[in-house]
Amino acid sequence: MPNFDEQIYAVLAQIPQGKVTTYGDVAKMAGFPRHARHVGKLLGALPKDSRLPWFRVVNAKGMISLVGESFTRQREKLLDDGVEVKENGVISLRRFQWDGQPS
Repeated sequence: MPNFDEQIYAVLAQIPQGKVTTYGDVAKMAGFPRHARHVGKLLGALPKDSRLPWFRVVNAKGMISLVGESFTRQREKLLDDGVEVKENGVISLRRFQWDGQPS
């Protein structure tokens, strides 16, 4: 059985610039459906200097789930990435959601 962490990282590395996906979709694409919370925990444990685009993962409602400084950091990274993010952290999944296909 493939290693959970490695599979999640592999999916994460493929998310193109200017796109987002959900924790649940990352889990599903990695072969671990219904493990969205585990994805969130894994991303939360990434080192601060990680080059993986953790910030391109949002909740199923298309919102940033983080709070405080972490919320601001993710929002700024998404804005720099070309993703429109409202002040409250909402992103249009219809416009910006990655379908899992190579770009």
